Amino acid sequence: MKVLIVSDIHANRTAFEAVIEDAGSVDAVWHLGDIVGYGPDPGWCVDRLIALDPAASLAGNHDLAVLGVIPVEEFNPVAARATEWTATQISEHHRAYLARLPAMSRLPGLTLAHGSPRDPVWEYIADAETANTNFGRFDTPLCLVGHTHVPRAAELTPGSDRAQLRHIPHGLIVSITQSRWIINPGSVGQPRDSDPRAAFAIYDSEPGTISFRRAEYDVADVQRRIRYAGLPDLLATRLALGQ
Repeated sequence: MKVLIVSDIHANRTAFEAVIEDAGSVDAVWHLGDIVGYGPDPGWCVDRLIALDPAASLAGNHDLAVLGVIPVEEFNPVAARATEWTATQISEHHRAYLARLPAMSRLPGLTLAHGSPRDPVWEYIADAETANTNFGRFDTPLCLVGHTHVPRAAELTPGSDRAQLRHIPHGLIVSITQSRWIINPGSVGQPRDSDPRAAFAIYDSEPGTISFRRAEYDVADVQRRIRYAGLPDLLATRLALGQ
């Protein structure tokens, strides 16, 4: 079985389309949260994800903020402005879908959380110490997370009580059969590891691997649409920098 793993689409239609095309034929989709927020295409991205019929789909903090579950005051001014704009762009159908999504879920042998198992909405697993703590908060061999917008893998080898966390470059294939893992595929719509290409991952159950992938997309086109929508210019400029 091959599964497309995506997270933090952030209303970036062009990046999402590029990922779907680059991934090719898959048997399932796992989505780790933040369909909307920041980008100019929230409704389209929700509709496209629904059409993919993901086997697992989570709510991220931006999804919850658009619903009013999280106050926009908890965001920085740029994110808050994007959230307020997004709330005016989505339909009741989109809201109903987002409202059904959990921030954490389980499948056989797999835990999924937007932020972390300890704090599914807000916590960033961005260092080894945080990863270490979170290995004690789930009992499956594999945990998938998003939220940081950076592709990373934390490995806890058998007999060890200390995890190693590393940034994962495009093209690396990780075997997940021998250790416990926390895997972050990176962000489809707003990468933050100085690589502007859309990030995603492919799980292949037969060899027991996760491959980390990047897809080129027309960043300038998305920048134009962000500016046309009247969203903060920072949201456009940062896309080209991968920040």
